[in-house]
Formats: sequence, C-alpha cells, structure tokens
Amino acid sequence: MRVVEAINQALHELLERDPMIVVLGEDILDPYGGAFKATKGLAERFPEQVKTTPISEAGIVGVATGLAIRGRPAIVEIMFGDFLCLAMDQLLNHASKLAWVYNDQITVPLIVRTPMGGRRGYGATHSQSLEKHFCGMPGLTVLAVHAYGDPGDVLRAAYAMASPVLVIENKTMYGRGVADVNELPRVERPDIGIIAYGGMVEPAVAAANRLRDEEELDVEVLPLTQISPFPKQRVQELGERTQRVLAVEEGTEGWGFASECARALVNAKVSFDGLAAPAHPIPSSRPWELAILPDADAIFDAALRLYEAD
Repeated sequence: MRVVEAINQALHELLERDPMIVVLGEDILDPYGGAFKATKGLAERFPEQVKTTPISEAGIVGVATGLAIRGRPAIVEIMFGDFLCLAMDQLLNHASKLAWVYNDQITVPLIVRTPMGGRRGYGATHSQSLEKHFCGMPGLTVLAVHAYGDPGDVLRAAYAMASPVLVIENKTMYGRGVADVNELPRVERPDIGIIAYGGMVEPAVAAANRLRDEEELDVEVLPLTQISPFPKQRVQELGERTQRVLAVEEGTEGWGFASECARALVNAKVSFDGLAAPAHPIPSSRPWELAILPDADAIFDAALRLYEAD
C-alpha cells in the first residue's frame, strides 16, 4: 500500500465510524479528490460530510474550528503547507486556546492536514517545510507522517486526541510504499544516533544502512511522529545509549528541530550536530532545489564527520 492510500483509507474509516465528522478543503470533491488524491472517493461515499471550500485558508480553518466547538469534529486539508501561514491566526489565537479560555468546558476536535516539503520543482512558495513555525504553540499538537508503519495510524491518533492537531505529510512520500517498522535500524549501543521526522526518515535510513555497509558503523534511526510538544524523553533515551547524535530536518536551519534536539541533550555527554536546509528560499530550478535540500548522501557525510570528529 502507498502512503497516500493509507491516509485515504484512514479518512474513509474515520468518516464511517463517526458521521458527525466534516471534511473541508479546496478541490477535495470527486472526481478530483484533492491535489494529491488523499481525499479521493470521500465525497462520493459521504456526500453530506465532505465540503469543498472557497480559496481562503483562514476561512476554512475558522469554519472548521466553529464546527468543532459545536460538536462536529473537523478535518481540514490545506492544499500546500505553504498556505498554512494564512491560517496562522486561526490556529494560534483561536483553535489552540479556546479550550483553555473556556476552562475546558468545550473541546476543539480539529485536525488540519497539509503536505510539506520540496523535491518536486514547485518553487519558492510551494515547496517549503514550515512546520517549525507552528511548533511550540500551547494547545496545538504537531504530528508528522513517515513511511515506516501505517501513516493512517497518525490520523487515527489525531482523531482520538479530540483537540487541535496539525498533521504534516511530506508530499514526496505520497506515492511510496508503506514500509515495515521493523526495517528501521535499531542498535542497543549505536555508534551514531540519527533523529529525523517526516520525509527525512527514509533518507536517514538509507544513510544508516550505507554507514553500516561501507564504514562498519552501527547507526540507529529514531523517527519521531510527534514533534510538538517535543518528545524530550525519547531523544534523551537515545542520548543515553550513544555518544553521537545527528538531528536531520528538511526545513531551514536555525530555530527548528535540531535546536530542540540539542536542548533535550544539553546535559547529556554526547557529541551533537544538526543537518538542515540553508537559510534560503527554495529555488525554482529543480537541480538547485535538490542541491540545497538534505538527502541520504548529505546525511551520510554529516554522520561520518560527527563520528570522525571524536
């Protein structure tokens, strides 16, 4: 099964299980089924629960939040993660705070799904990884789908939370097959630990396997699904079993995932480094785009430098 099919299957299951769920988004009706086909077949099967919307991300998330507080769990699809910034106010100043403002007398069962990431040649405003700007928001959980294990389980978990959840889906993963979680490199005492999430898990695994085959290094890859609130204990547990940790993200360097990993490991006796894209817009030239985004080769080189620096 492909990643997009696993997500689609989970959406079908959720709407069948709970007829109160409403799915909102641009171009999500059949036969189009969304820009990346994650909502394919939903409108035909659940016509009263799937609603296409005008092009207004703030309006979509605002309406979804209103539905949620009135007892109708809402699942929003934002066509590209770059457009999520237009709904920042709705998430930061409304959805994430409403339960607290009303002393938990209401719940806000809201899921916002969106594709992030580059490598498709979509240019500076359709290829970014902007999730770090939504992390650290009290009241908002940020989850990231990766290809090891059922991606649909991320949506099922988000629904069970019955609170505002942002689900990041790396767009290059949609067409790839779901891998067995047991294929992740795990070592009791790794020479290097690599921490990644979302679309960077797969290249991290490829780099780990290459480090094993070419350099005889034992490397463990820790894939994080929840990135906010940050799972500090999981990172610290890895730090207790290795002397070297590399954090990998596709977003731009600074004030991001690697910074949180470093904060979690500040008292650990580990050598640490982070790998991210440079602080530069995504180029429209696809070869240039691929050159600036971290890949398996870049992870391999960064991990080897970290090992040889000791």
